[in-house]
Amino acid sequence: MSRKILYLTILTCLAACSTQPAPPVNKTLMSNADRIQPYAQNPFYWQYKGAPVLLLGGSVEDNLFQIADIEDQLDLLHSLGGNYVRCTMSSRDEDDAWPFERNPDTGLYDLAQPGQDYWTRFERFLNLCAERDIIVQIEVWDRFDFARGPWQDNPYNPKNNINYTVEESGLAESINSHPGQKESAFFHTIPVLKNNALVLRYQQAQLVELLKRSLPYPNVLYCMDNETNESPEWGKFWSLQIKDQAGESIVQTTEMWDAWDLQSTQHRHTLDHPELYSFFDLSQNNHRHAEEHWQNPQLIRQYIIDSGHIRPMNSVKIYGANTGHFGTHRDAQERLWRNIFGGLASSRFHRPDAGLGLSEIAQAHIRSLRDLTDRIDIFTCTPNNDLLDARSANEAYCTAKPGIEYAVFFPDGGNVVLDTEAAAGNMIGVQWLDIRKSVWLAEQMIEAGKRLQLVTPKEEGYWAVIVKVAE
Repeated sequence: MSRKILYLTILTCLAACSTQPAPPVNKTLMSNADRIQPYAQNPFYWQYKGAPVLLLGGSVEDNLFQIADIEDQLDLLHSLGGNYVRCTMSSRDEDDAWPFERNPDTGLYDLAQPGQDYWTRFERFLNLCAERDIIVQIEVWDRFDFARGPWQDNPYNPKNNINYTVEESGLAESINSHPGQKESAFFHTIPVLKNNALVLRYQQAQLVELLKRSLPYPNVLYCMDNETNESPEWGKFWSLQIKDQAGESIVQTTEMWDAWDLQSTQHRHTLDHPELYSFFDLSQNNHRHAEEHWQNPQLIRQYIIDSGHIRPMNSVKIYGANTGHFGTHRDAQERLWRNIFGGLASSRFHRPDAGLGLSEIAQAHIRSLRDLTDRIDIFTCTPNNDLLDARSANEAYCTAKPGIEYAVFFPDGGNVVLDTEAAAGNMIGVQWLDIRKSVWLAEQMIEAGKRLQLVTPKEEGYWAVIVKVAE
């Protein structure tokens, strides 16, 4: 059966069995010119509604559409200058809805019946984000829903639905290993793997439900998985499905691999296939620290340049919190700034307890970073640590358009020398930002020479400075 005929079959089934009609398409939201897409003048960044946009975020949950106080979270993020959230299509937390209807008498799901509560929550979330110009990065499949405890409640588990048995589906009722062990047959259903047409048709129908709600919105990015180490054919299949169903609408897709090492061959399946994936998510690099955390994206950045297919680099989750296992509060705060000064198009604090979420600490950093990047043209700046001299390891990081403007971030105070030869002879403004307080100190105007010594106002603390040629 051809892919087009299969889609028509799925859509016909959905039209017959869906408990709610497809949402009306707002034509103003369908304009390709308005959609999130690589920035025409610098494809390392995004543009939205025709203008370049830097994506900054944090949130209390990853599957944000499932929480009760979602509007308060989005309002808070928006008030800080944040505009970026993660949306795993996950249902493994208490009080989460699943994407299928459940018979209250038998307790069994019907995979042919879309779950009204689940999809209503999702659609409301998309609308709230669009109203606030918040970009949503969706993860279609979250592997942690398909193993261990969550699998016991999952509608796809044969014991939980009326649609198939263990023998018919090839899906086990119990999977006790970490999903990284790849014991779930759920991720092997596509034709080039196990060709499990019975389960695949429900997976495809679920994607149709997702896309008929999300495609009308211009503020959505699509990631195939959360931290996958499955066959690259799996992500390829779903990326092509999304592109096909989008028709003439522009959509942006990527895959999130499990490997912490950005040089792993896993990541090459994204980097070497721009026809499949229009951006690169390097969130797993946020397990790294200090200089290594900075250097790894620089290697990827150069790899992308050499490929001739410039694309945005996103970081949808920054690990690090004293309550978690993947770094400290300090690690997370440093990672946010290194990401953006390192040329990434997005950066978002991971949810607690593995990240800072939208805590007061995270709020201060989002607010300060947005304020700083609004005062320079970040879209014409590039990572420029080579302009720093007398620099110790992890002491300072620079982004700049030499001769025009420079910004330097200090994770914990410092004293470095900035090469300003390209601006020599001009008057320059030097202004410091106390990041934790989101307060700017008075600007100093001086004549630029070949070198400028930068000493943070205090010996400790998170500081940034803008050095800018006067207009």
